[in-house]
Amino acid sequence: MTIILKGHVKDLGDNFTVRRILPAMEKRFVGPFVFFDHFGPVPVVTGKELSVRPHPHIGLSTITFLYDGVINHKDSLGVEQPIRPFETNWMTAGSGIVHSERSLLDPEYKIIEGLQTWVALPKDKEEIDPSFQHLSQAEIPIYEQEGIIFRLLGGEFLGLKSKAHVHSPLFYADIEAKPSAGEVVWDLSEKQEAGLYVARGSVRVAGEDLDVGKMAIFPKGEKVRFQATQNSRLMLLGGEPLEEKRNLWWNFVSTSQERIEKAKSDWENDLFAKVPGETERIPLPPPPH
Repeated sequence: MTIILKGHVKDLGDNFTVRRILPAMEKRFVGPFVFFDHFGPVPVVTGKELSVRPHPHIGLSTITFLYDGVINHKDSLGVEQPIRPFETNWMTAGSGIVHSERSLLDPEYKIIEGLQTWVALPKDKEEIDPSFQHLSQAEIPIYEQEGIIFRLLGGEFLGLKSKAHVHSPLFYADIEAKPSAGEVVWDLSEKQEAGLYVARGSVRVAGEDLDVGKMAIFPKGEKVRFQATQNSRLMLLGGEPLEEKRNLWWNFVSTSQERIEKAKSDWENDLFAKVPGETERIPLPPPPH
């Protein structure tokens, strides 16, 4: 049975909003994907619309993809990498990484809008060395059919294989869909599940019209079925779910709650690696009431 998730809007201040889809009460994860945020669209006036000070991660890979605007990534590995639309940043935290993300002024873009997604690492790879990979537009494989442009940003799907360094069986793809495509039907294996997120436009899934901010969940072994009712921009994500339960707290993901507690202590005591050139950082959040 198809589940429909509706993101809830979080205001990060200065009129910068984020729709958070995962985790949700109805569905905590999709394949190995444990977190999904859609930020913007926000007009770019000063270039400081997005200003995320250094903060830590463990046990996951983050994926950043933009529809509009430019964001500058800096991390504790010494990497500094601007990202633009149709490019992808994969950052694997593993045992621990710190990074900052800030929007930049660019005359080509009047707004900033994009997605950030987290993939939990398999238990035996949670403590691998941190790494960063940037994929240019030219490095992203494309599949096309009538009314569909499918860009594979990670993993394998539709006979395509991404250059992204992934650590479990998954797929992550940007889709441009037009009504002229008719009903689109793609197979999943018996071990795979999928989510289809509407970032722009609208689609019909299982007789229901889904607009911006909604995600359809297709259970293991079912087919991905949808039809665009407007010119739309979609994100397909999924793969094989990880076997173990994951603990999520702030920016930390782990099979071990003790490991989460250690990461909290390390950040509070300033024991994580530093981002070169950065003097600020986001403090550890207070415990919930």
